[in-house]
Amino acid sequence: MRFWNRSGASGAGMAIVCTVLAFTGCGTPPPTNGRVEISYWEKWTGFEDDAMQAVVDDFNHSQNRIFVRKLTGIGEIERKLMLATAGGDPPDVAGIWPATVTGFSEKGALTPLDKMVKEAGIRREDYIPVYWDLCCHHGFIWALPSTPTSLALHWNKKLFREAGLDPDQPPHSLDEFESMSERLTIVEIKRDGKVVRVRYPDLTDAEKKARDFKLVQVGHDPQQPGWWMPMWVYWFGGKLWDGQRQITANGPEMIQAFHWLQSQSEKYGVDNRRSFGASFGNFQSPQNPFFSDQIAMTLQGVWMYNFIDKYAPQMEWGVAPFPAKDPAKYPLVTIVDADVLAIPKGARHPREAFEFIRYVNQQGPMEKLCLGQRKFSPLVNVSDEFYRRHPNPYIKTFMDLAKSPHAQYAPRLSVWGAYNDEMNVAIDRIMALSATPEQALDTVQSRMQWKLDRMLTRWDAVRDERLKEWSDHDAR
Repeated sequence: MRFWNRSGASGAGMAIVCTVLAFTGCGTPPPTNGRVEISYWEKWTGFEDDAMQAVVDDFNHSQNRIFVRKLTGIGEIERKLMLATAGGDPPDVAGIWPATVTGFSEKGALTPLDKMVKEAGIRREDYIPVYWDLCCHHGFIWALPSTPTSLALHWNKKLFREAGLDPDQPPHSLDEFESMSERLTIVEIKRDGKVVRVRYPDLTDAEKKARDFKLVQVGHDPQQPGWWMPMWVYWFGGKLWDGQRQITANGPEMIQAFHWLQSQSEKYGVDNRRSFGASFGNFQSPQNPFFSDQIAMTLQGVWMYNFIDKYAPQMEWGVAPFPAKDPAKYPLVTIVDADVLAIPKGARHPREAFEFIRYVNQQGPMEKLCLGQRKFSPLVNVSDEFYRRHPNPYIKTFMDLAKSPHAQYAPRLSVWGAYNDEMNVAIDRIMALSATPEQALDTVQSRMQWKLDRMLTRWDAVRDERLKEWSDHDAR
């Protein structure tokens, strides 16, 4: 059983290929001198794309049997890849995300790599474990990593100093974090007919209760940038599902995390926070609130160095693990993700495609790629030269976080997109003080458990057939 209807899909696949060719501005392809040509679709642009192109060029020059032709800057790559695969005209290699692996593999749109991985002698032990696990689903290997990420606390040392805090001492617990955040928050308030600026702890109890002030600077805004809001639960020791069949949206740790989120609106005021947020500039600009001294602390990924270097090169900043509610029990909590390389189902040259993926996953090419993108390597073995040449002074911090047993990632659920949307609706309700965390999360639990149950019923109906198909592929 296949998940798609092939009626008329071939034309759709050709249309996608033509669109990509037009987008990348490719003209007549250069000759490949009789080598097997494999097509590689990638979503990257700019310096990230340049870094991978350098690795592709090295591969093409390293041998005379295979030629990789990379098409870059492909927006909506998941939709385009699905259409091309359904049309029987997919690329040989696709640069996707681990979240894509879940749904694509269950729908039969990816090629299992287990046999080729085993023949190549590639092992889980070669990788930081979490990045290997991100490439697996239902006991099969569907991709291999290219560039990894992890998240950490970034703080503005100048603002720490101005607040009377030690600029070299980040918070070590969530309670300490909240205390420092309040000290780093500045408001404008009217006193004796004059507008004055005051640090939040210096307000009177009556002024705090009235919330008749304007936020000028905050220590932290958990909704900035807002890309991983449902996953704040990880810093409270919770999860988003049990890993089997049960959504845990209204679990005790989730409720605790949502009460922490709601406390920001209760403390500073819903309208005050909205007005303050409206003043923020674009993320990729000098007006980013972290770069413009509006937010003193933020949870961000290893990529943040690139934007600081470009838009705020004079900034004094530091990186440390974002503190958990119970740091003794849950040290080094982080969220990880990665870019991965996969072979779509129906690729014309899967063996040659895997040879390229294998090349990228060797230490030298991987370090060249990750150094070019200013990220860290997903491999366990890393050269001293990589660290010496890396421009990010905190690159080892991000790698140490990724190695932590408390490194977490988005649920491996094909319904995660819907779950994430439901959670963000709930967050909007609780931040607007229009619902309690218990009310908002009970709604999510009810909606998403029903959707997960439906998905699992469909999966149970095809599971044996799908697993046999994957196993038979490996046996060939």
